[in-house]
Amino acid sequence: MAQRLLVIEDEPTLARLLSYNLTQEGYEVTVEDHGTAGYDRATREPFDLIVLDLMLPGMNGIDILDKLRGQGIRTPIIVLTAKNAEEDVVRGLKSGADDYITKPFGVSELLARVSAVLRRISGLAEEAPTETPISASTIILGQLEIYPERYEVSLGGHSINLRPKEFEVLLYLARKPGVVLTRDDLMNAVWGFDYIGGQRTVDVHVSSLRKKLELDPESVHIDSIRGVGYKLVVNKKRAPVI
Repeated sequence: MAQRLLVIEDEPTLARLLSYNLTQEGYEVTVEDHGTAGYDRATREPFDLIVLDLMLPGMNGIDILDKLRGQGIRTPIIVLTAKNAEEDVVRGLKSGADDYITKPFGVSELLARVSAVLRRISGLAEEAPTETPISASTIILGQLEIYPERYEVSLGGHSINLRPKEFEVLLYLARKPGVVLTRDDLMNAVWGFDYIGGQRTVDVHVSSLRKKLELDPESVHIDSIRGVGYKLVVNKKRAPVI
């Protein structure tokens, strides 16, 4: 059965180009040219991947991302951004996008990124790691509690709302507390060996995680090791009960 893709793009020529080339690759493609209509379609029907422009009439791409992820819809999403629009890229990744493509882009790049994301999500990547980054066991590190099966995190008894990729980055760090992990380690574990995007993706997610962990920075925080990567630092001594 062909994998189903939803393209939300309001520029007619680009929408036709995307639809034609993705269909030629064997995907079943649905196109929406309005943000609200695209959002409604994404919530009503199951798709294997969504290609989402950020600049849309009715509802912009960031709002669509926020709403979908807020409802627990984890369909992989590739966002389309304007050239040199780094702020849009950062906002998109923080809102839960799995990848991004900067306009203008070539058809071969688009097809490669779609294929890579779908392989990564389905677990069919040729060089998939032997150990999945998601463990079924609850992880407790001092005040930090992580529940992989529910994608839930609490710190000091307070729930922390994380996007799916933020959760997976934290989980991978938490499985090796105090160990310095390179950006490549995190990229391969969370995004897969065949991820085409740059290491900036990792930095954006770590930066967002840090802000959310500021709820109790004395208990747990993420250290940057310049030129190398990151490590999770945990103070396992619980505060005394008064």
